[in-house]
Amino acid sequence: MNELEQYDPGPARGADVRKDLAEDKSKWTLILVRDLRHSPEKVWQALTDPAQLREWAPFVTDGNLGKLGNVNLTWVGNPQALATKVTRADAPRVLECGDMRWELESSGLGTRLTLWHNIDRRFISWGAAGWHISFDVLERMLQGNPMGRIAGIDAMKSAGWQRLVGEYAKQFGTEPPKASPGIARN
Repeated sequence: MNELEQYDPGPARGADVRKDLAEDKSKWTLILVRDLRHSPEKVWQALTDPAQLREWAPFVTDGNLGKLGNVNLTWVGNPQALATKVTRADAPRVLECGDMRWELESSGLGTRLTLWHNIDRRFISWGAAGWHISFDVLERMLQGNPMGRIAGIDAMKSAGWQRLVGEYAKQFGTEPPKASPGIARN
């Protein structure tokens, strides 16, 4: 059995939704918090360096997210690149890119990473489950024990996906999605 087959995400945790933060009311703001045992500088590199993003994030980018300006993001499961703008890059504290905002705060364990991501409200539990898995992969990569990106359809096939979606849906007071959003984007 390989590492992916052995991987089982832990219980849903560190997530909240805000229905009033997103400008587009068809979207909700997913807020995820994860404590990582690594310095803010190391986590910042993982959030901004295209090579590191390919190892854990549910998207790839054609440029460094640590610099203000335009980049193209391509989400796993969707071949269409999306023109996106990095509007804030205060290393190693705050990164704003498209509909995502990342905050890194030094903590006793290393870094408290907080993500705000505006997601179609119908698929908010999928987004939470997808980011949960991506953050697990990020932690393993930062520890020097990479397991490879698990995103999109691969995340949906992983052990624990349905359980996580159900746990987050219950936590948010929503129903799990009944149909695909057309792309496997988390």
